[in-house]
Amino acid sequence: MDILILIILAILPVFIIGMYIYKKDSNKEPTKLLIKLFIGGIASCFITLHITNMVSQFIPLIVEDYNNQTLLELIIHAFVGVALIEEGSKWIIVYSNAYNDREFDEIYDMIVYSVFVALGFAFFENIIYIFSEGIRIAIVRALLSIPAHTCNGIFMGYYLMMAKMSTLQNDNTNRQKYLILSALVPTIMHGIFDYCLFIGNILFFVIFCIFVVIMYVVSVNKVISVSKDNKKIMFKNRFCPKCGRRVDSNFCPSCGNKNE
Repeated sequence: MDILILIILAILPVFIIGMYIYKKDSNKEPTKLLIKLFIGGIASCFITLHITNMVSQFIPLIVEDYNNQTLLELIIHAFVGVALIEEGSKWIIVYSNAYNDREFDEIYDMIVYSVFVALGFAFFENIIYIFSEGIRIAIVRALLSIPAHTCNGIFMGYYLMMAKMSTLQNDNTNRQKYLILSALVPTIMHGIFDYCLFIGNILFFVIFCIFVVIMYVVSVNKVISVSKDNKKIMFKNRFCPKCGRRVDSNFCPSCGNKNE
């Protein structure tokens, strides 16, 4: 019975958040693609371990006990050893499996894709923590860690969506900027989250609580606003249904036909 409860606690918050993000999509994404991205999120955990092992050869403190580290060492541990490597691993999965997928034809799609990768990562991480530390950590992760991974995924998806729109507008400068932000912003958010927890004093606990509330509110508002304004950004089949010309936006440059 205890094992069953742990499994439910590991799965339930991931399922609830995933369904919320999914239901906000007016034109649902293929189940096969979402499963692929979720599994990719699990795979990103192993990418994280591999990268961490390599980086630790040059920066050993990222795998050391943070309880014995100085404030500067904690910054490196939180922002590089944890945040950058984890978010970078998830970014690799999202970009390589979804950014150029033909299903990515609406602005909200990339938020869905990024969140499903983030939830795959959070799910696998959840299993490890819950079965090693029990119900208490399951409740804490349901309220904090899993939503935080989701928020990071929302911002990653938002900036990847902005990068795609810049690409379609032949704006290479903004494309590069948004691609960088799609990895940098989630890394900073993740780093602040972990750093405040690593410090472990009252002041940083207060800062942590304020930060979490703001992060949750801003992320939910972004999901609501983008999903409501879920415009098409390109023809799914890349060809104009009227004249047959290959196109990369919701207007055909040849005949002017608009894809609704």
